[in-house]
Amino acid sequence: MEAESEPYVRLATMRQLHQAVADLNTARSLADTLQTVADGIVAGLGYELACVNLVRPDGDLVVAAFAGNSAAEALITGRVGTRSSWERRLSMGEAWDELRFIPHTDGWVLLDDDVPQWHTEGPEPRFEDEWHPQDRLYAPMYASGGGLDLLGVISVDRPRNGRRPGAWGREALQMYASQAAIAISNARLRANMQRALVRLEREQQALRASEESFRQAFEYAPSGMAIAEMGGDQHGRLLRTNDALCRLLGRPASVLRRYSFADLVHPEDIGTLLRTSAEGGRAELRLGRRDGTYLWVSLRNSVVADTTDGPRFLLTHVEDIEERKRHELHLAHRASHDALTGLPNSAELRSRLGARLCERPHSVATTPVEALDAAYGDVDDPDPRTHGYDVDSVPGGPYDHHVHSVAPDTENDDGAKGLAVLFCDLDGFKSINDRFGHHTGDAVLIEVARRLTTCVRDGDTVARLGGDEFVVLADGLGAADAADLAVRLRNAIIPPIRVDGRAVRVGASFGIGWAECGMTAEEVLRSADQRMYVEKRSRAKVHRRAG
Repeated sequence: MEAESEPYVRLATMRQLHQAVADLNTARSLADTLQTVADGIVAGLGYELACVNLVRPDGDLVVAAFAGNSAAEALITGRVGTRSSWERRLSMGEAWDELRFIPHTDGWVLLDDDVPQWHTEGPEPRFEDEWHPQDRLYAPMYASGGGLDLLGVISVDRPRNGRRPGAWGREALQMYASQAAIAISNARLRANMQRALVRLEREQQALRASEESFRQAFEYAPSGMAIAEMGGDQHGRLLRTNDALCRLLGRPASVLRRYSFADLVHPEDIGTLLRTSAEGGRAELRLGRRDGTYLWVSLRNSVVADTTDGPRFLLTHVEDIEERKRHELHLAHRASHDALTGLPNSAELRSRLGARLCERPHSVATTPVEALDAAYGDVDDPDPRTHGYDVDSVPGGPYDHHVHSVAPDTENDDGAKGLAVLFCDLDGFKSINDRFGHHTGDAVLIEVARRLTTCVRDGDTVARLGGDEFVVLADGLGAADAADLAVRLRNAIIPPIRVDGRAVRVGASFGIGWAECGMTAEEVLRSADQRMYVEKRSRAKVHRRAG
């Protein structure tokens, strides 16, 4: 059960991490951003204490934010540790990729240095990976650009589970530190730009100097920036772009001036762009590059005026988030797919199956015409299938675009089509596993998964339920179609499978169930499973009679 629930734990962790990273960009000032960094660790990463140490202009580090304990916050916030002491700490202990862990057995020599610290009381560890009250874990933050310019250090204490973080927890903390560094850099950039904009409004006598300051901040910003028209026939057209945006999109500034963001956005993201407000609007979407590929970016808008009463322009900050999106998609895929075969796992199978089901009672009959009427909102005539339900609020009402799943009549083929659920259990797999080992067994499962996938249509689902059990979801099939599909799948599995020069064979038993609204995903799978065992027993009896 523990291994089976791991995808859920990872998915929950990813969602908390995603929310914590999203919160970093909602802070309006540098101070708010620093406090949000500390709060995000406590709220989303499973630590009770978090401290953000920020590098000052003189190189020393000051405690800029603290979360988790008000007494500790009052005691050490604003205190300074020298750069040499911090560099000593970041070179000690164990290197966990970019993280630095100093166990209590090594950290006693640091008790008297000048780095502000807060120690919690607690019992001695009872097992090897239990967290000790004087263990230290640091996550350095480096300025964007791939260099080693130290921006600050996040220190954490007291994991809520009482254990040292594993690989998953370390990866989450390291990714969060990287995103926190970007958020702090962007907060500083926004502060600089806001000061430049204030000077443009208030220092009319020094207009040229203010324009030059703004030009410097715009042109040399590490992330993309653009100025676009607001209002009129040319609304949204790009007037000016910086070098960072040109490099990001692979297009020269002269070419970008022919476009608006609406011309560059991915077709699936045009709605997101149009819903983004001009003042303070934020969006994550894909922009087209010159080579035809698309890049995930974060857009942040603000409105600026050329002069006090002059025309207004849209200032857009464009940040490359391709790596974070790729990482999120990778984590989501790992959480929803089987590590061995690459097929959707049990959780993903139940999710896809559940999306096709509603709580509509079994007794409500649906003809193909009625299903279309329900899907497209036929509200001119009373719906006789509501059976006393409020049609505006329950599945099946005229405003519900859900097409109900019904099971065909398996006794008398009436031509009805439904969502077939084929439950597959391999015959003879255990003996292969026991005789030749798990390596051979894994190779057999991988090949069976490949053969099943090649025998179904593009829109069908082949999932590994666990062990040697697979499930196929195939929509739009009648009873005879489902039976034919089971035969094709069984015939595809039966041929010998060669592993390390050895040919092995497995058989397969199939049970055909039908997804029907009013049933749960568990009930549908249980029904198909039961029919599979009926089919397996009947085939065993035939073999005994034949013998």
